[in-house]
Amino acid sequence: MRGKKTVRDMILSMGLIGLGAWVLYLFIPHDDQQDPVREISYRAELATAERAAPYPVAAPKGLSGKWRATSVYYRSQSDHGAVWHLGFMDPGNEYVAVEQGDADPAKFIAKVTHKAEETTRTVAVNGRDWARYEGPKYDALVLKEPEVTTVVTGTAPFARLKEMATALPS
Repeated sequence: MRGKKTVRDMILSMGLIGLGAWVLYLFIPHDDQQDPVREISYRAELATAERAAPYPVAAPKGLSGKWRATSVYYRSQSDHGAVWHLGFMDPGNEYVAVEQGDADPAKFIAKVTHKAEETTRTVAVNGRDWARYEGPKYDALVLKEPEVTTVVTGTAPFARLKEMATALPS
């Protein structure tokens, strides 16, 4: 009788689909050891941001080759004013980002640090005191200046955040 379906037919169909998926998995090349992080060059975006931004754009100098840039953008108009973002993977494969914005510092800091809270501690970097923030997702070092707020944030330990902040121009 055509059109009559049974549980047995459904199980056979699922087995056939599973077998097909297994064969595809075996023959499609994949490298479990491959690093999933895609490194990028940010020089062109940095040059554009330096021309367009109303503040000095912060990009690190002198970091070891073990730091890998992974994301970059500049937006001249956003909810946080002119915004510069430069993301990295540090030598320990933790995320570190340099974030700059020229609008309301409190809102900007909350957004880029995923609501990290300011502590009473500061960290001296290149003769300036950066406020230390701690949060459930990201920690951060924050430098508030009249024309721009600079945030070094991420999942990396504070020593790596400080290393990034030290590499930024004074």
